[in-house]
Amino acid sequence: MFINLTIEFAVVKCDIRIDEEQKIGDGVKVLQERGLLPVGYIPDYFRSHVRQKLVSAYRTFREEEIYDGDILTAL
Repeated sequence: MFINLTIEFAVVKCDIRIDEEQKIGDGVKVLQERGLLPVGYIPDYFRSHVRQKLVSAYRTFREEEIYDGDILTAL
């Protein structure tokens, strides 16, 4: 199943549609390779605005319970 969300990376925001079985860090890496997010590093953690908690870049969107409309901010 695909979900729609926003990833914030410094001052850059990127709206994406992504498979919930993909690891968060892998999704960010693809966005960096396509030039949509700044290249340099992939943070270990993001903050979920909907759930108000830290989520790991090493787990899938489903494992971290990230759903449609969420916003993930790189830490």
